[in-house]
This record gives sequence, structure tokens and C-alpha cells, in this order.
Amino acid sequence: MPVNKRSKYRGSRTCGGGTHKNRRGAGNRGGRGRAGINAHRFTKFYLEEGPVYGKNGFVAPNSRKVPTIDVGTLDQLVGALLAQQLAWEEDGVVVIDAASLGVEKVLGTGRVTRALRISAGAFSEQAIAKIEAQGGQANVV
Repeated sequence: MPVNKRSKYRGSRTCGGGTHKNRRGAGNRGGRGRAGINAHRFTKFYLEEGPVYGKNGFVAPNSRKVPTIDVGTLDQLVGALLAQQLAWEEDGVVVIDAASLGVEKVLGTGRVTRALRISAGAFSEQAIAKIEAQGGQANVV
């Protein structure tokens, strides 16, 4: 009588795995890598490794997304900004600090219907033209 599996299966072609075709390929182990983490390996990944989604690795420093807003959107939001005291009016000109809204750059899409004095980190050329056409100012901070 064999004492351990090593000697028990010595000389056996399949070592208890059934036919010689059975333990072949990735289908035997349920796919390669993280295959099936939302299906047949769901509990394994939650209990042992945790759900890890997305990419990781190097991110180029110049690929950072800059928070932007369109000048037309700012013009539409003037009433709400005045009500929330995020903007104020001086001599008929509405003063908006874009940095306090979490915006770094003002873009030129949309219509400007009133005089605006906007302070931001950057402006597009079209935004500056539209702001100044209504008698406002674009101040780069």
C-alpha cells in the first residue's frame, strides 16, 4: 500500500486526473488571469484579493485634465452665483472669481449677454474676445 501520493502515482500517465485530455489549457482553471471575477470567481476576489478595477502605472505629468468652464455657462449662472454670494456686482459689472468655483480655465463657447469681470488662471482667445465685446474684463491670475 502506497504511503504518499508521489509514490502512489509513480508510473501513472494522468495522476488521478481522468483522461489525458482533462488537465489541459486555461479552461481547466476557469480562464487565464483575472477571468471571471464578476462571474464564477466573484467570491474569491472579494474574500482574498479584493476587487481591483482600472489601470495602474505611469501617468505622464502633462496629461492632467484642467478644470474648465465655458463663458456662456458662466453667463447663465450669474443669477445663481449672485444669490449664493459667489459673485458680486460692482458698477454694473458682475465680478466672478473662477478659482473659488474650482475652475482654472475659461473657454469661449456660448454667448455673453452682460458685462463680466472674470479672474481665472487662463482664458482662450475667443473667451477674452466675447468678454471684452460686452464691456467686461478677463483677468489672468
